[in-house]
Order: sequence, then structure tokens, then C-alpha cells
Amino acid sequence: MKSPPWPKGKKLVHLDLKGAPPRLEYLLKLIELFSKLGVDGLLVEYEDMFPYDGDLKLLQATAQPPYSREEVLSMQELAKSKGMEVIPLVQTFGHMEFVLKHRPMWSLREMAPCVSTLNPHRTEGVRLVMEMLRQVVELHPGLNALHIGADEVYMLGEGEESKLWLASPGRTVEQLFLSHVTKVAQAIKEAWPDMTIIMWDDMMRGMSQDTLKASGLVGLVQPMLWDYTPNLDVDTTGREPYAKYCRAGMSDLWAASSFKGSTSVHTCVPSTQRHVDNHVQWLKVAAALSAAVNLQGIAITGWQRYDHLSVLCELMHVGLPSLAACLQTLSLGEFSPEAQSKVAETLGISSVEAEAMGRYVRGWFSSYHQQRKMVSPLIAMQIQSQASA
Repeated sequence: MKSPPWPKGKKLVHLDLKGAPPRLEYLLKLIELFSKLGVDGLLVEYEDMFPYDGDLKLLQATAQPPYSREEVLSMQELAKSKGMEVIPLVQTFGHMEFVLKHRPMWSLREMAPCVSTLNPHRTEGVRLVMEMLRQVVELHPGLNALHIGADEVYMLGEGEESKLWLASPGRTVEQLFLSHVTKVAQAIKEAWPDMTIIMWDDMMRGMSQDTLKASGLVGLVQPMLWDYTPNLDVDTTGREPYAKYCRAGMSDLWAASSFKGSTSVHTCVPSTQRHVDNHVQWLKVAAALSAAVNLQGIAITGWQRYDHLSVLCELMHVGLPSLAACLQTLSLGEFSPEAQSKVAETLGISSVEAEAMGRYVRGWFSSYHQQRKMVSPLIAMQIQSQASA
């Protein structure tokens, strides 16, 4: 059944640069294509591809050179010329593998074996996060919004300092999470008073509205609710969490869908239909929201790998048919035959499903082959032929 088109707000495309980051030339071509597809902005997760300087230089990628300052500025310049807002995503609590894997940063882990979660009790941790943000903001002139991540903060509360903190009556892991995020958000507002702060909502989704009200976060952040499944539940996953955040005083809210990188950790080629179905469900959620929700937009995520230490999943080029199909679905309220034809014509392909390439990618163009730059020229030609067919 057809739904109303996506009602309002920006349509952001997520650029995950923590796996197989495209060279600048290809990145600029992507931005040109995104413009043709009706994209309003980019949510850019640089991770170790950002040209951190000074004491943070050790965060830079070593497998390939990070983007230069000039390249970061060039990407923004083109995006802005196409009417796209650029929003950097910098993790500040969970998924900090690219930071905490380095020996000088080990003392900032929540637990010694946990490479993803920052210890919320160390003032050095907040200083580190703020220096990362300072360098990113400085290299994004005129920046209006920051995404501070804060999703999947695994093992929080399991470290010795956290256990001591939690031993006091009335203290909870929820409060521990909110305390750190509030501290970071307040520091951002002190440094850049007009900055919009966006964060993933999953760590807050099970919290009561009273807990959220008491946190100090109200008025500081805009939660971004994410769900990448094709059978997203309109009420329990969608409408009800939005209503709760509104009652807590957080009425400026976002959605996040997926066009690739969310099926399994080792999926090579995305199923366009799966991701279209995810967007159909998000359209139903948007249509069911109360007038109290100030919907800021939707981020269409495209993960290159599940985290910094996992294998590559679907790469950007094989995900483009899915992205175009998802954008058409948001614009039209359904993925009709006419929409399929438009996607095929825009991309110059015969089918929006790229699954036929899967056996080639899995068998002869795996991450092992890509890492070692070892692929049969014949197979490379077949993959290229199917991608453009």
C-alpha cells in the first residue's frame, strides 16, 4: 500500500569512511550523483580517515593515507555548491575502537579488554573527545551540526571505576551513560553555542521519560532513532519512542534507515528489496507521528563495516542501486515500476538488484583479496560487467 512521501526535513546520506574509503575523485563523483538523486546532506563518519594533528596524529589510518585537509575542504565545497549540508559524525563514547586500540589510549578504556567503550570517569577522556571535535569543527567552516554517536556503548558499568560508582545507592548504568553524554554536550555548547548536537538514540530507548527529563540532556541534543530491519514495527520501534522523547521535552527528532551494510557482518551485495522495505516502514512511522514531533529528517546509513575491527561488508559501488531505490521510495511513498525504471535509467543499469554479483564477490573478491590487491583480471572484468549491465 502506498504511503505519503517523506513529510519534511533533510534526507542525509551516511558516508562511512572506516572501511574501503573512496579516493577523493570517486568521492566527488558520488556527491554529484547524490545531488541528482535528491540528497540534501551528508552525514560523514571520518573515523581514522580524518587528518588529525598534534597529539592525535596517531589516530590517522596507516593502511592508506587519510584525507588531507585540502581534500576534506574540497569535498565540503562541492557538497555545499550542490545545496548539501555536511554533518560530521564523531564517536564520543562507544565504537571508539579506532582511538582506544592505540597503546597510549589504553588507560581510557572502560575495561582493559574492551576496545570500544570510553571510561566515563576519566577527565582525560572528555578532553580527548573535545580535542577530536575541535579539530573536526575547525576544518568544517560554517558548521551548523555535529553528530556525537554514542550508540552501542558496550560493557558500560563493567569497569572497576564504574562498579565503585554504581555501588552508591540509587545510581544506575542509565545515569552513568547520561552523565557522560551530558558532559560532552554541555562542553560542545560552551565552545560552540549555536551548534546542533545529534546522537544515536539506542542507549536511551529503554529509559523512562522521567529519567531523560532529569538527565540535563533536554534542550542539548536531538536523538536520531535508527532501525534498519525490513519488518520495522511502526508502533513499538517507531511511534512510541518518538512520543516518549516528546513527553520528556525532546521534540526535535531524526530517523535513520539503511541502504546497505546492515544485513550481516559479511554480506557482500545488498538486497535492494530488503532496504526498500525498511524505507516503506519508515514512511508509515512518519505518517503516524503526532504533530508534536518536530521531524528534522532522515539519515540513510550505508555501513562499510560493522565496526573498526570487523571485515568489510557491502561496498559503496554495489550499494548505489539500493540507495537510489530507497530515495525514490521516500520521494514517492512506494517503489513503483516507474520508480524502478527511473533508478535504472539514472544509474545506467538493467536491474536494481545486484545479487548476481554475489558469488563473484564472495569467491574471488573477498576482503582478503582486496587487502592484498590480488584478484583475477577475468573475474574483475566479470564483476565490472555485471555492475554496469
